[in-house]
Amino acid sequence: MDDSAHNGSHNFYSLKNVLFSLIVSAGYLLLSMIVVGFKADQLMLMALFNAFYFISSKTRKFILAFSVFIVYWIIFDYMKAFPNYRYHDVHIESLYNDEKNVFGIRSGSVLLTPNEYFLQHQQVWLNVITGVFYLCWVPLPLAFAAILFFKNKKYFFYFSLTFLLVNILGFIVYYIYPAAPPWYVQQYGFDFIPATHGNTAGLQRFDDFFHARIFAGIYSKSSNVFAAMPSLHASYPLLVLFYGLKYKFGYWNYLFFTIMIGIWFAAVYNSHHYVLDVLAGIACGFTGLIVFLLFAEKTSLGKKIIDKMIRGTS
Repeated sequence: MDDSAHNGSHNFYSLKNVLFSLIVSAGYLLLSMIVVGFKADQLMLMALFNAFYFISSKTRKFILAFSVFIVYWIIFDYMKAFPNYRYHDVHIESLYNDEKNVFGIRSGSVLLTPNEYFLQHQQVWLNVITGVFYLCWVPLPLAFAAILFFKNKKYFFYFSLTFLLVNILGFIVYYIYPAAPPWYVQQYGFDFIPATHGNTAGLQRFDDFFHARIFAGIYSKSSNVFAAMPSLHASYPLLVLFYGLKYKFGYWNYLFFTIMIGIWFAAVYNSHHYVLDVLAGIACGFTGLIVFLLFAEKTSLGKKIIDKMIRGTS
């Protein structure tokens, strides 16, 4: 090994880098134990972070850039410690009635919400395909972000920071306007029951069809069931499609569009969101896009921040 290679290896595993990793890992685990209690997921996250951080310089740059998504996950996880129903009244009956008044479907002499209509007219093939679409809501933006990272760092940071901003906007609305999902009304009526556990709702039919606990495992970790408005499930594929069009992903955009429509429909079909929730999620997505693009492209501070992040991972 020549001197340059030896020095590079020495710098890569320097005391400074090791201490950084230890401080970040220990700090995160300690804070998590205090805020939400210890969970195996936390160890897995730190193990993944450290593995990428020390495997190679390329994986280090990758995981540091992807820390944007790690920050999102940590914020989402810590919301368990601060339930939004402690700060404002939960909208249950009022949201249900608004949905029925705006999007109600007449079935004989009864006016139903779209969720109630689909509950009475479910189909096995729809149970399966909507479950497949709903499984895409996190993998799609993560896979898209990974592609952007290797394709163009600027594209990556535009997408990932927009993603983070949209989530923060959505989280703020969760605390301003706590809202129960349709399945809550179907199971508990209009009575407020604090600390209600997450529920698979219509997606249980997908689990039953495949004799699996895919969605049961996902929704057992729900941070707060009274966070139906806006539907961030609706926001994520919108961001992917927007940046897919902006960065000329060609025929892939047809797939992105199909998944987006599929997730929107699945959210309502499986009683996880009202149509109003989905529309609010779409509005949240567009708001985040507009605010971020104005900041990143029209302000000197925004341009400097993006440039610095690009240099740090190049």
